[in-house]
Amino acid sequence: MKVTEHLANSKKTIISLEILPPTKGKSIDSLYKSLDPLMEFKPSFINVTYHRAEWMFKKRSDDIFERVEIRKRPGTVGICAALMNKYKVEAIPHLICGGFSKEETENALIDLNFLGIQNVLALRGDAAANEKFFTPHPHGHRYAEDLVKQIISLNNGNYMEDDIIDGVKTDFCIGVAGYPEKHNEAPNMDTDIHFLKRKLDLGAHYVTCQMFFDNKHYYNYITKCREHGITAPILPGLKPLSTKGQLTNVPKIFNVEVPLELYNEMNKAKTDAACEQVGTEWLLAQCRELIKNNCPVLHFYTISKPNIIYNVLKQLL
Repeated sequence: MKVTEHLANSKKTIISLEILPPTKGKSIDSLYKSLDPLMEFKPSFINVTYHRAEWMFKKRSDDIFERVEIRKRPGTVGICAALMNKYKVEAIPHLICGGFSKEETENALIDLNFLGIQNVLALRGDAAANEKFFTPHPHGHRYAEDLVKQIISLNNGNYMEDDIIDGVKTDFCIGVAGYPEKHNEAPNMDTDIHFLKRKLDLGAHYVTCQMFFDNKHYYNYITKCREHGITAPILPGLKPLSTKGQLTNVPKIFNVEVPLELYNEMNKAKTDAACEQVGTEWLLAQCRELIKNNCPVLHFYTISKPNIIYNVLKQLL
């Protein structure tokens, strides 16, 4: 079922999750261990992030350093298939521009279509770890809107090879990213929303938001998007804070604000357990207010603390 169908068919706020693939060499069982308890709450879909290869220098046996390409978190497509098989839940793979050619993207979309996956989240992706600014693959896309165009083209049965006549039409429901506190590369919010609207006007169907810790950012963002003529569903992104280190790391990495009240309460906590309790209570309060205001989805970034998500959902549902 498509995300838009889940939203249209539900009369109450639904739950969705987002996970990371395990690092290369690790078992998928670690994902199952995190997800098994959360399936009690019947999430409507699970997002699976996608990761590019990175260049690293490794020392050879002759003590010379060699530049090698390593993809630390492969497996997104396989994980989506495994989740659908094990849990009978919709799996939504992320697709990114960075590190992938257009041909690789088309082949990934063909694989996803064969697996019966109906949803994708189209993202530009971050710059490589050793790059200050985003650099596209030489034969890939520079912007997420170009990735959206390629997916729409395949939905229309148009493949990269000109000799493919009457190609099978895919039918992907396309999500794109939104930033309630503005993308860090956007000069201002209006410009950021302008480019979001372009992706939706091309044919994307819904928006999944970056995390926020103050619901006012989400409400203001929706208002601003509607003023720009955006009518697509806008899904909030929610993440628990559980350590004092996150008070500085999360704003730096994700370009989001930690409210002063949350900052002060976590700073007062004397133990790790007390910090986690503050983060749990804050997230619970966010969720309760969003439900009260008829939010369509609670989308949880479950990457590091699925136990907090479990405790929050246990009290909500």
